[in-house]
Parts: sequence; C-alpha cells; structure tokens
Amino acid sequence: MEYILPGLFLSILGLVLLLNLLTLPANWMMVILVVIWRIANPNPGAMDAFYFVSLVCLALIGEVIEFLAQAWGTKKYGATNTGTIGGIIGAIAGAIFCAPFFLGLGALFGALVGAWIGCYLVELLRGRSAAEAWTAAKGAMVGRFFGICIKCGIGMTMLVLTYHAIWPGESIAPLRLFQT
Repeated sequence: MEYILPGLFLSILGLVLLLNLLTLPANWMMVILVVIWRIANPNPGAMDAFYFVSLVCLALIGEVIEFLAQAWGTKKYGATNTGTIGGIIGAIAGAIFCAPFFLGLGALFGALVGAWIGCYLVELLRGRSAAEAWTAAKGAMVGRFFGICIKCGIGMTMLVLTYHAIWPGESIAPLRLFQT
C-alpha cells in the first residue's frame, strides 16, 4: 500500500497532464490535486512550502509562456497587434468548438487552426494582402504550437517534482532536486 497510492496518484497526475493537449489548464489542475493529496494524506512526503511555491510558479510560468509564445510567433511573422489578438481569440474559439471531436484531441487542432484563422481574417480585414495575412497567420499557429509544447514540458517538470516529493523511500530516479 506504501507504493500503490502514490503510484495511482502519479498516474492520475500523468493523465491530467495530457489535458494540456486539449488546451485546458492542466497544470493548475495538477496543483489543486497535489493540494488535495497533501490535505488528505497523513504522510504527504516532502511537500513543504518551497515545493508548493515552486508548483504555483511553474504553473503560472506555463500560462504566461503559452500566451507569449503565440504573440511572439505572430510578431515574428509580421502580424499586427490586432492580428495577434485575433489569433488568440481564434485559438480559444477553435479549441472550444473542436473539443468534442477526436476524443477531445480536436481541441488541439482547433486551437492551432483557430489561431491561424483568427489572425488571417483580422489581417485581411485590416487591408493586408492575402500573402501577408497568410504569413502572419502561420506565425500565430506556430507560436501557439510552441506555447502548448512548452506548457506540456512545464507540466512534466511539475509531475517529476511531485514524484520526488511523494514517492516513499529512496528514489531510483537520478534527479533529486529539493531534498537535503
């Protein structure tokens, strides 16, 4: 039982981590689940204040990077500020609209295509040529994809930190970050 509950909990966190692909706030869900684990578990492991501050900071950084990556992509490929906003709104709308398809993975495709469509349409409405709008929209899609990848990587870091905090006994993993 010493290994079963932590193993089940880490498996659940791993499944929650996949929700990042659906453009959901999976990293924040992981933080909430870890807080519940800490409250419910009489032997929570190495979950001190520094650990929780680290998790919250990582989740916040993930959200900021996801947003900034799309803005970076649109700017790098020549979009205007309104094109950037159109891409962000399009990504959100696309993720929501396409979420029911492909067992939820439609949200990922919807976010990418929505970012492209949103930026493309706004750039066309601003009077830019189709070629310029196309290039700017490509930047919105690339930036969104990059942001999702980074956010997933940060979520994996949160999962590894949680593994080290709750796994009983000596860890066989080579990474022992916050233990003295």
